[in-house]
Amino acid sequence: MKDLIIKNSRVIDPSQNMDFLADVYIKDGIIMQIGGEMPECDNIIDAEGLISAPGLVDMHVHLRDPGQTQKEDIITGCNAAAAGGVTSLLAMPNTVPTTDNEETVNYILDKAKTAKSKVYVAASITKGLKSKEASDLKALKYAGAIALSDDGRPVENTAMLRNAMKFASENKMTVVAHCEDLFLADKGKINEGEVSKQLDIAGIPAAAEDCGTAREIALAAADNVPIHICHVSTKTSVALVRDAKRRGVKVTAETAPHYFTFTEQELLKKDADFRMNPPLRTEEDRQAIIEGLQDGTLDAIATDHAPHTTEEKADFVSAPNGSIGMETSLSAGITNLVATNKLTINQLIEKMSTNPARILKICGGTLKIGAPADIVIFDINEKWTVDVNKLHGKSKNTPFKNITLQGKVKYTIKDGDIVFKN
Repeated sequence: MKDLIIKNSRVIDPSQNMDFLADVYIKDGIIMQIGGEMPECDNIIDAEGLISAPGLVDMHVHLRDPGQTQKEDIITGCNAAAAGGVTSLLAMPNTVPTTDNEETVNYILDKAKTAKSKVYVAASITKGLKSKEASDLKALKYAGAIALSDDGRPVENTAMLRNAMKFASENKMTVVAHCEDLFLADKGKINEGEVSKQLDIAGIPAAAEDCGTAREIALAAADNVPIHICHVSTKTSVALVRDAKRRGVKVTAETAPHYFTFTEQELLKKDADFRMNPPLRTEEDRQAIIEGLQDGTLDAIATDHAPHTTEEKADFVSAPNGSIGMETSLSAGITNLVATNKLTINQLIEKMSTNPARILKICGGTLKIGAPADIVIFDINEKWTVDVNKLHGKSKNTPFKNITLQGKVKYTIKDGDIVFKN
């Protein structure tokens, strides 16, 4: 689309402290003007009563491509992203084969060229995610990876993690860390506590996450290099990040919508769509997550979008961990944080767009003049019920199924093109 005007919307951009009613003019995929007299234009979106904001940046997504495309692929995953207002995402490396080589990075980036969301690549720190042999980080950087992670598993070899953090710091990359002590987790399935005892299922103690978080923070502090902590779920991890930030450690952290929405009590339903790793925790942990979002301890909200087939999720105990989330993340945030006066809508957009783009050092999360026209337009008041049969990805494993949420994406614009319209 050559040019486009979004008329009459409430324009919110935390990167510029912007929140007012205005028209937005886009030309050749670039934001050219906000407010004032608009030029002649044939393509107009009347967005009266709606909010226009920077497209969401989901910094934690499993696209399952290559190797597990029965669950999701790059195109269908980005269809789901667009339907949720996500214009940029970071693809995690636990693909088959692992994203530990130039060929796989090139495959992902090439296939994503026609997708409805911009795909950035997190390559694996160790080959095969096995913590035995370091990946060729220089080659991965050269191929186009912007982040490093063994997500799905922690990097067990602390020396390899330390080297990756130093390399990333020197090469404008970001290490995103799955924090878990595997010896403490020890094949657990759900949070260790009241519900795991009641169901007689092996539990994962909060200490497994907390010890991993403490290690990553210690490395960042010792070498004065950045670290980003993935999917925080416990009150102690929130406290560890908060303390580290006070001490000037270069740490950032994310949580996911399911951690500020649900608790381990949901697992009494024996529905595997509520099983993910880290697992749903206690109400005390949930409240700590919300407090961490409120005081800035938690910088970002990401989904950890993890598709699995219906057959895989059929058995509660044997099912793999993970749930999908890109189509519900903005609405979950509005419903559970904004509508309850925990965060303002500006703060929510900051944590779902501006901050993730800053942490990943990518061009996004802003409506500044000259920036790519990556925009989400949504109705903050519209309520809708999550129907898994109407979702846009291949998998349906969402804990938000059949729940009524507030806030609905109406348009998603990527590089000036409308890639989703409701």
